[in-house]
Amino acid sequence: MRQPSVPKNAPCPDSKSRLGKNVKTARAIILAMVVNTFSFVLAGAESPNMTGPWNVEITFANERHHSLRFEAQGDGKGSLQLTDPAAKVWVGAKPSEAKWSRGEGNSVTFSGPVEFLLGNVGRDAGTLTCKGKFETADLISGEVEFSPSVGDRPSKHGTFKAVRSGT
Repeated sequence: MRQPSVPKNAPCPDSKSRLGKNVKTARAIILAMVVNTFSFVLAGAESPNMTGPWNVEITFANERHHSLRFEAQGDGKGSLQLTDPAAKVWVGAKPSEAKWSRGEGNSVTFSGPVEFLLGNVGRDAGTLTCKGKFETADLISGEVEFSPSVGDRPSKHGTFKAVRSGT
């Protein structure tokens, strides 16, 4: 069977309807890509969750190292507890009330009273303040300051890393 001949310059009879379908399809694809991109950007902009237990490692400028546990609660409150090996045998190493707050971007500050052991019988009481930023959702790093509460001694400065604890 032979098809009727169509002049060379004549438009395709259903090209108009196909063009409309192609434009609608292209719009739908572009819209889906835009929505997906904005969803990804907004998800990346969410700030990490602070609440939960954190293992904090501190290094002061004099190279003294200390370990603490920070338990962050949802209302900006929490607790700090010295977990140095010597602190486990010392009766005074109990959790103390702490507080935390979020800053701009991924910055966070937490602070509270602590007592570091000095030798076998001494202790250095003061306020510990950690100011840092989330490196990942489970890692905070930054600077630490310890301000002694007794005597007229200068503050100690150093760095800290806090890693989210599984327990």
